[in-house]
Amino acid sequence: MSSVFDDLEIGATAETSRLCREEDLIVFANASGNFNPLTVPDQDGDGDGVPEAVAPAMWVASLISSVLGNKLPGPGMRYRAQSLFFRAPVLAGETVVARVKVLEKKADRVVRLETIVETQGGRRLLDGEAEVIAPETRIMLDAANVPGLLVQRHVHFERMILRAEPLPPFPTAVVAPEEPDALAGAILGAEHTLITPLLIGDPDRIAAAAAEKGIDLAPYEIIAEPHHKAAAACAVRLVHEGRAKAIMKGHLHTDVLLSAILKKDGGLRGTRRLSHVFVMDVPGLDHPLFISDAAINIAPDLKTKADITQNAIDLALAIGVTMPKVGILSAVETVNPAIPSTLDAAILSKMAERGQITGGLVDGPLAMDNAVDLAAARTKGIISKVAGQADILIVPNMEAGNMLAKQLTYLAHADAGGIVMGAQCPVILNSRADNDKARLASCAIAALLVGATA
Repeated sequence: MSSVFDDLEIGATAETSRLCREEDLIVFANASGNFNPLTVPDQDGDGDGVPEAVAPAMWVASLISSVLGNKLPGPGMRYRAQSLFFRAPVLAGETVVARVKVLEKKADRVVRLETIVETQGGRRLLDGEAEVIAPETRIMLDAANVPGLLVQRHVHFERMILRAEPLPPFPTAVVAPEEPDALAGAILGAEHTLITPLLIGDPDRIAAAAAEKGIDLAPYEIIAEPHHKAAAACAVRLVHEGRAKAIMKGHLHTDVLLSAILKKDGGLRGTRRLSHVFVMDVPGLDHPLFISDAAINIAPDLKTKADITQNAIDLALAIGVTMPKVGILSAVETVNPAIPSTLDAAILSKMAERGQITGGLVDGPLAMDNAVDLAAARTKGIISKVAGQADILIVPNMEAGNMLAKQLTYLAHADAGGIVMGAQCPVILNSRADNDKARLASCAIAALLVGATA
């Protein structure tokens, strides 16, 4: 509640503390229009090769406004004047404390206050004085009524790429990189030292794609195979010969590539069914989200779903998720014989309990809400180590998975990387609509997988 002029006493104080987060700097940059690279995370503002993430001085000053507007005098106050002397910068990750103290009460409800901002350790960041007009009436503040903000940032992919870059680049057979974006994705992976691309396809088309993107092909090996079926077979052969440790899809039909991989004689079949795993970086979600299968198995039976689940767990473990939590999705969270996916979910959960699926915690059936939201799970009375905090979502069929992944991409602004699991090597299966970050993330995911199985 705010304090009216008569409530205020000389010497009264108030303070607030706040952790300076990188997201705060992004929000401030967008709100103010100040995109100084010194103050934008991941940017190098002074050319020394190291991002600074220095909080803008006026962001620090805005913390004074939060004390004045929320606590002393509080809601309803109006600014009249503010003097500021900036003494030191603050970096993202530091906790900042803003304090105000009433120095003088003047005519017309004007109040003069001392203003100070320091780090939690006592380093002075700024000081000065403010003059405000105290509220006429007492007003209650309910911060819950203020709309929240979601920063569209993909920190999980950034971390994966940073983890993968120090690993030795692994040779990757890139099949038909004959379109500019398909070629650029492979070259981007090479520039980040994730992969060493072996470009298989029509040399003239590859050269034309390179010219359109301004790519120098001199450092890269090109294997001439103008027909897509032959190019896919060549990639499989390179894996058998030990020249490639992964395959990347370029500009060709997925069926053509997978048919070469799935050949009984000379293919790359493993001990389990092939399945695709989307690894999604969803803004606002504090962990990567794995979705399977949304690209290969159209209507998987129970045995296939068991393989899909195990493949997804293996990938999550390789990326660094400890004891992945797997939610088996359906439309409801109770077993209903009229909904076959609930029966499969219950059986998969029991299979995990009996050690037939290993490496993760598996529970289902779960509806989408109580798989990813703790409050929803509690409302439904679900007691589970998975409900509300699933890392992996196993969908009933390809249609459901494809819709879910694309909804997250186009409505929730998620980035998605993708890997095919179950073959004798990782298969990077990019979509034509993937942006550079998604293509790079797929290379990083494959690099972590190769590194974990080396």
